[in-house]
Amino acid sequence: MKVQCVICDRIDEISTDLPLAKKLRNRPIHTYMCDECHDRIEVKTKERLATGKFIFYKSSRLIENEF
Repeated sequence: MKVQCVICDRIDEISTDLPLAKKLRNRPIHTYMCDECHDRIEVKTKERLATGKFIFYKSSRLIENEF
C-alpha cells in the first residue's frame, strides 16, 4: 500500500497486512507520518518540555479520573 507523509509529502510503501494499513484504509481521519518526521517532532517536543516554558496539557478524560 502506498502512503504519503502529511508533513514532508514523501511517498512510502507499507505492507497491506500491517494494522496501520488497515487503520488508514478504514478510517480516513487517520493520517500517515514517516519515521523521520515522527522522530523529529518527538525530539523537538521533548526539548520544549525541558525548557519549562511549554505546558503539556493532559486530556480532559484523564483529569476527570484523577479527582
